[in-house]
Amino acid sequence: MTDRLPISRRTALQIATAAVAASTLMPRRVAAAHPRVVLPNDRRLGDLKDLNGYFPWQPSASVADWEKRAEYVRRQVLVSTGLWPMPTKQPLNALVHGKVEREEYTVERVALQTGDGLYCTGSLYRPKAPATGKRPAILCPHGHWANGRFHRHTDKQWETEQKTQAETFESGRHPLQARCVQLARMGCVVFLYDMLGVADSSAPLTSALIHGFAKQRPELSSADRWGMYSAQSELRCISSLGLQTWNSVRALDWISALDDVDPSRIGVTGASGGGTQTFILGAVDSRPAAFFPAVMVSTNMQGGCTCENATYLRVGTGNIELTALLAPRPVAMSAADDWTRDLETRGLPELKQHYALLGVPDSVSGKYFPFEHNYNQHSRAMMYEFFNQHLKLGIESPIVERDFVPLTIEEATVWDADHPKPEATPETELRVLRAIARDQDAQLAALTPTNTASLGQFRQVIGGAWDVMIGRKLPGKDDFTQVNTFKSNSEDLMRFNTLIRLTVAGEEVPTLFYLPKNWNKQVVIWIADDGKDALLTAKGTPIPAIQKLIDAGVSVALPDLIYQGEFLADGEPLQKTRTVPNPREFAGYTVGYNHPLFSQRVHDILTVIAFCRFSKYEPAGVHLIGLGKQSGALAAAAAFQAGSSIDKVAVGTGGFRFGTISDIRDPMLLPGAVRYGDVPGILALSAPRPMWLADEAAVPEVTNAAYKSADAVDKINLYRGDAKSAADAAASWIIG
Repeated sequence: MTDRLPISRRTALQIATAAVAASTLMPRRVAAAHPRVVLPNDRRLGDLKDLNGYFPWQPSASVADWEKRAEYVRRQVLVSTGLWPMPTKQPLNALVHGKVEREEYTVERVALQTGDGLYCTGSLYRPKAPATGKRPAILCPHGHWANGRFHRHTDKQWETEQKTQAETFESGRHPLQARCVQLARMGCVVFLYDMLGVADSSAPLTSALIHGFAKQRPELSSADRWGMYSAQSELRCISSLGLQTWNSVRALDWISALDDVDPSRIGVTGASGGGTQTFILGAVDSRPAAFFPAVMVSTNMQGGCTCENATYLRVGTGNIELTALLAPRPVAMSAADDWTRDLETRGLPELKQHYALLGVPDSVSGKYFPFEHNYNQHSRAMMYEFFNQHLKLGIESPIVERDFVPLTIEEATVWDADHPKPEATPETELRVLRAIARDQDAQLAALTPTNTASLGQFRQVIGGAWDVMIGRKLPGKDDFTQVNTFKSNSEDLMRFNTLIRLTVAGEEVPTLFYLPKNWNKQVVIWIADDGKDALLTAKGTPIPAIQKLIDAGVSVALPDLIYQGEFLADGEPLQKTRTVPNPREFAGYTVGYNHPLFSQRVHDILTVIAFCRFSKYEPAGVHLIGLGKQSGALAAAAAFQAGSSIDKVAVGTGGFRFGTISDIRDPMLLPGAVRYGDVPGILALSAPRPMWLADEAAVPEVTNAAYKSADAVDKINLYRGDAKSAADAAASWIIG
């Protein structure tokens, strides 16, 4: 098979070894009648992508193409961060106190209540000079600095800073305060706020949890008692990145509403993890006018901390494209002797091309500074000039920093005897997460369709999320090829073992086809939890239900999905999903860059659907059957993504719910599934398609509501018969 896609030497060795093992370990019950092909040459069997990969970006060819792409990527970021839809915004109950007076500015301590037990804390700088009108404002998420906004360079660090001339005046020992002071001297209101777990925000979620999490916690990983980074938090798209981004959105809400702030002139700037927050906030919120993410935007390492990663965030994208979402708003970036050092040659040229396409070629810039990872005086000077221009500050250039009297920790900290610091315990963590889950459940309930208009909204929100979670539509008719590896031809039936190659993705789906000579132009794709072998008898012939379809003139396709059947060297079902080689047990490091296994299996079903639908034999109907704790949900998700290409779908759920999962490596883990309705939610998205449903005591409420709103309740056939007869009943329903 010389036309296979190129693979690495390591992957080739894995495949060859597995193929040899497969030839001897295939299920014996079908060995004679069902010849094995070879282990498919599928890119997904190779190395997983991780945060240290290479993330180039090619700008869109037209504005229309970009608008379509940007809508999807922005929705992907919102789903990833748990902000699709935005959580319910409660009063911030802003605590502002402890004003410190300096000659040219004041600083106040701030705590915003962004959730039940969750706070965004920081320092608010205000200029003293009289203003002619409302002032511009700058949000400053600080990033990964020791002690956060209380940071002060150690003597050793300071010696290096001065030796390299990274800082030239004494107050540069306090680089975070330095930028805030200078911006206030330039007439800006500045909010320097803590990242979760740092400084005053070390409660209720600690730095060890938010930034240092490493191992799963069994005591906080059950279906009814779960904490951060558990399977249940992933199933609700709750992450440290998401919570930080929510704090940024709420900080923006607050500063925009201040009496002295002009909400049309708000900038955002941060370095490192604060740089990540800068472009993520811009991606999810259209209000900020200009952005300066320092030492973060790169085609190389994408962000190493748990607080910079989340499931789905960089699947098929990266920090360059995420920054492109800020366009046409102005963006400037600094780079250093770190993973960003190549910015001027890799990333910035593409962003310039992108901005030119949008008609604002001068609104993006970037510069490399030969210093270690930093936000030092040189990059700050670039930032001042940038905001001076784009926020129309009217300050004479060059803008030069001057010394100032730094705040002590006592002058800056929000929490004191009169304002005690919140507790940080597992129970306070659970309190925060329970409140988020309650709000999500309330939002989901409010989206339950009641009429045509609300069904449209349900499809937009819930369907829009599942679209991101699955991450692929139906392939096109020219996207695949086939190789028939075995063929038998009898008087009344043809049988093919076919390797369907989705060439555009480097994927392969081994599929067994039955084509009766009296074919009635109908095709059924039948998937099983253990692959196609589970749908054959010990003699290798179709089980009775499939034979019933064949006898009725229906063509049947039986695929092995990724890590089923021919994908398994030992023939044993997959018990745990693969993970990237990272010692920290955080799902976002793997499925933040690679589709979850559930999604990959749906991709395979979509490939088979497209192969059948676009066949030169032009079938009149293509139908889908999935019966089992895995296959039912897979079939429902594939039917939704396939749209009108599937005519009927038969689903036996096996009583499965994503909400029962407690292991982040469970093969059925699909982050976001609980947030977006679980199995009933994806079933509802099939309305008004005819559906046969088994293993449910009743049609789930939201599913019934969707079909009722589509005036299609009569199109749901709820099977209440014996489980042993379910396959036969599903086949009979398809035949009609």
